[in-house]
Amino acid sequence: MLTTLRRAPENPILTPAMVPPSSPDLEVVGVFNPAATRHNGETVLLLRIAEAPKNVPADEVAAPVYDVNTGAIEIKRWSRATAGLDLSDPRMIALNGRVWLTSISHLRAARSTDGIHFQLAPIPAMVPATAYESYGIEDPRITAIGDKYWINYSAVSEYGIATSLASTRDFRTFERHGVIFPPDNRDVTIFPEKVGGQFAALHRPMPSGGGLAKPTIWVARSSDMLSWGKHEFVAAARDGRWDDVKIGGGAVPFRVRTDGRDAWLAIYHGVTTSPAAYSLGALLLDANDPARVIARSREPIMRPEAAYEREGFFGGVVFTCGVLAEGDLVRIYYGAADSVTAVADLSLGDILAGLSAP
Repeated sequence: MLTTLRRAPENPILTPAMVPPSSPDLEVVGVFNPAATRHNGETVLLLRIAEAPKNVPADEVAAPVYDVNTGAIEIKRWSRATAGLDLSDPRMIALNGRVWLTSISHLRAARSTDGIHFQLAPIPAMVPATAYESYGIEDPRITAIGDKYWINYSAVSEYGIATSLASTRDFRTFERHGVIFPPDNRDVTIFPEKVGGQFAALHRPMPSGGGLAKPTIWVARSSDMLSWGKHEFVAAARDGRWDDVKIGGGAVPFRVRTDGRDAWLAIYHGVTTSPAAYSLGALLLDANDPARVIARSREPIMRPEAAYEREGFFGGVVFTCGVLAEGDLVRIYYGAADSVTAVADLSLGDILAGLSAP
């Protein structure tokens, strides 16, 4: 653990109690995994707001689902006594080979002049709008290119988890561009400038095939931000390390200079089972070839240690979609225990010092 890691004394800076629900039939159960950027001199977060059905009887379970035909969220209900019902994961309801989510997420903007105290918008910025988003839209990342902000997010439905793209110039109106990575693929982070004349993005396809492979990070390239190809492997989980179960992207990579050369630094998440935890580390990538890993965190730069990170809807989790870096300051906005939003400051120098050969 880095000794310079400083969690904000105000943490958690955003909690469900601060967020008005989007519907009287729903209650906010999580405000987490925010994307982060700067706009008009302010820090802007685009937050994942998870909502669950309100007033569900103790002997029932319920799942909210967006109905593309009605344009409304409908509530599906089951008796807890239903044969074959699997409720082992609090995030899911499984029955007869199908899975529903116990909450549905939308995206909401928040603004701040000091990066700590945020004014949350009273209404959503983006809500589920297509059949590919019927279980919600989650975990946004913001890439600023010129005066345009590109937002990729997880689109969740019965078809799986895809990655979709939207754009905005003011965080008040948004243009949707559709699916850019089909299911199952998530944790996409688009680089903030072209690499080798093309846009680049890290992504995490989810392998199948009976355990043949674990989830790994790949890079893809595009000439127009919409069609992606030239996929290459980047990094995998490491046996016996803090990221031995699976890894995935975190925040948008940013440029750094170290050992006399330019490179990309990507904050990513890693999962281990002993003890069970989602932690954060860093990948140092070649400036001209982001498929080449130069170095990697020996130990996590951040583990779930605070009470609000260890306990919550899904405890033992620190997960970032948004980082702001300026000089030696690396400010990480992150979701804690899939419940609340928090912020921590780290030293870029210490992050780099904690890297070693991959």
